[in-house]
Amino acid sequence: MENKAHAMAAGIFVVVLTALVLGLAAWLTRDTGVRDTYEISTREAVTGLQAQAPVRFRGVDVGKVSTVGFDPKLPGNVLLKLEIDRAAPITTDTFATLSFQGVTGLSFIQLADDGRAATRLKPNEDNPPRIPLRPGLLAKLEEKGEVILARVEEVTGRVNKLLGDDNQKRIADALESISHAANGTNQLVARLDKTVATRIDPALSEATVALKGVQQTASDVSRTVNEFGRTAQRLNAPDGPVDRLSEGVDSLSAAADQFGRATLPRINRVADEATRTVKSLTRAINELTENPQALVYGEGKPRPGPGEPGFQVPGATR
Repeated sequence: MENKAHAMAAGIFVVVLTALVLGLAAWLTRDTGVRDTYEISTREAVTGLQAQAPVRFRGVDVGKVSTVGFDPKLPGNVLLKLEIDRAAPITTDTFATLSFQGVTGLSFIQLADDGRAATRLKPNEDNPPRIPLRPGLLAKLEEKGEVILARVEEVTGRVNKLLGDDNQKRIADALESISHAANGTNQLVARLDKTVATRIDPALSEATVALKGVQQTASDVSRTVNEFGRTAQRLNAPDGPVDRLSEGVDSLSAAADQFGRATLPRINRVADEATRTVKSLTRAINELTENPQALVYGEGKPRPGPGEPGFQVPGATR
C-alpha cells in the first residue's frame, strides 16, 4: 500500500509540474500588444513557410503568420494571413519577400519599403488590406535558371568545339612553334650575353675612363671658374682697380669737358686768324709774282682793267 501511495504522489507531482510548465510557457508566449491582420496573395511558391512563422520588418520581429492556405478570390493563389503589431510602420509602399532562416529550410516573411514618404496602410478586420509579395532570391534564380542553363550549355558546346581533334592538333602545333621560338630566344639571349661580355663591357670600361677624364676636366673648369670669381671679386672690391679706373675715367671726362668749353674755342679762333693770314699772304705772293718790280718801285700806277684803255690780257703776246 505504501508503494502505491508513493507512486500516486509522484504521478500527481509530475502532472502538476507539467501543468505549471505549460502555463508558464503560455504566459511567456502570450501576445501582449495589439495586432492587426494583413494578407498576402501570391502565385509564388511558399516552400518552407508554415503557420506561426515570424514576420520581420527589416530584421525586427513585428508579428507572425497566422494561417497558410489558398485564396478563394483568386483561384491558384496562395493566401497568407499575417498578424502584425500595430506599432509597425506598414505603409502603402510596404512589400514582402520570402526569406530563409539559415540552413534549416524554414521560411519567414521579410517586410521592407522603398524608403519614400507614404501614407500608413489602414487595417480592416472584415477586409484585411493586402501587402504585395515580391520575388525573393530563390524565385529570381528560378526565373533565371533556364537562361543560365542555356548559357552553360552554349559555353559547354563552344568548349567542346574548341577542344576538338582539329583544334587540339592546332594547339599542339602552336605549342611546338612556341617551343622552337623559345629555343631561338635562348640562343639569341646567349649571343647577346656573349656580345655584352666581348664588346659592350670593354666599351663600358672605356666610357668609364672617359667619364672620369670628363669629371676631372669639369673639376679643373670648376676651379678655374672659382679663380675667375675670386679675381672678379678683387676687381670689384671697394677702392679696387675697377673703382680707380672709374675715377680715372671720370677725371678724363672732366678734363675733356674743360678742354671742349675753354681751350677748343681759343684754338678755333687762332685757326681762323691763321686762315686769314694765309689768305693775305697768298694774295701778296700772287701780286709779287705778277709784278715783282713792286718790291723796288712800289705798286705804282694800277693797271687798267677790262674795258679801260691800255688793258691787256695777262699772258697775251703783242
